Amino acid sequence: MAERALVVYPVGMPVQPTDSNDPDAITSQPPVAAESTVQRPGAPLAYRARKRRIKLPILLFVATCLSTFWVGLTDWQPMVNALAGGNLFLDDYPLGLRQQFLMNWGQALVYMCSIMLILLLHELGHFFTTIFYRVPATAPIFLPFPFNPIGTLGAVIGMQGTLANRRQIFDIGIAGPLAGLVVAIPLAYIGVSQLDFTVPPRGGIGFRLPLLMQWMIGSIGVEGYNASEAVVWINQLNPFFAASWVGLLITGLNMMPVGQLDGGHITYTLFGKASHWIAEVSIVLAIAFMVYHRHYVLIVMVGLILIMGTHHPPTADDSVRLGPVRWILGLLSLSIPILCFPPLVFKITY
Repeated sequence: MAERALVVYPVGMPVQPTDSNDPDAITSQPPVAAESTVQRPGAPLAYRARKRRIKLPILLFVATCLSTFWVGLTDWQPMVNALAGGNLFLDDYPLGLRQQFLMNWGQALVYMCSIMLILLLHELGHFFTTIFYRVPATAPIFLPFPFNPIGTLGAVIGMQGTLANRRQIFDIGIAGPLAGLVVAIPLAYIGVSQLDFTVPPRGGIGFRLPLLMQWMIGSIGVEGYNASEAVVWINQLNPFFAASWVGLLITGLNMMPVGQLDGGHITYTLFGKASHWIAEVSIVLAIAFMVYHRHYVLIVMVGLILIMGTHHPPTADDSVRLGPVRWILGLLSLSIPILCFPPLVFKITY
């Protein structure tokens, strides 16, 4: 799974004042033909902000709705149908599309609504915070992918992050994960309470449980749960569990203390340049972990992070104080990857 999900990252170069005698003179990148520029009054720095595009984000949102609905319709096994040799509309292999729709449309709808709500709230947490601080940002852009067991690669927004100061970057970075978890945690509890481990697993793909879900299962006392394995097999899934598992996975991944991930924003605002070696150590440990376990599910994600850079750029003003409340919240948020991210993600048998 190549997740670049739920990440706030700078796009383009920040606009800086020129050296001319005119204090309002500015420099900017050459404008993109498809985008007009408007002057934003009252912003912390003088700059030209590109007019926000809406059509493409809406189309991608609809496409991701369809993609996640399709995955739920196929019992989180879209490739079984994609490789069915053109027999999707027949009733013999593995199920006809008509039969699948009649049997699974309810779970597909619940899964689609649940996962899209988690992703949407996460991105809107970032987006509305950028609006509050007058930091130019794109609308949330969702990434459909109907060929993996979750139906999406997540969502992103782009922002001109170097126009924001230390406190603003902290607030923008942490707003998304907190907003998404407000929905993901209750849905996880509902999904865990509906698990039925008495159903014999048929192998294939197993969803490994993060610590938070393991704790929920232990507190509920789900019958038949194998704590030493900590896996939910694909035929044991329910839509609430699947959606919340994806939401926790994406949130935990984005809170890794690296580069322009949400966790990278937070660790930079907490520790400054010391966050650079934290990011480097995290990447080395992640690669060593994957090599040791011969588990390369996230290798593409690691590659993307390396291409984009592991170091967080300076903010517009790194000297702004965070205050004790933000410090405590930031330190507590660093536990999110430990609680929400299952290190090996999937268990695959043949």
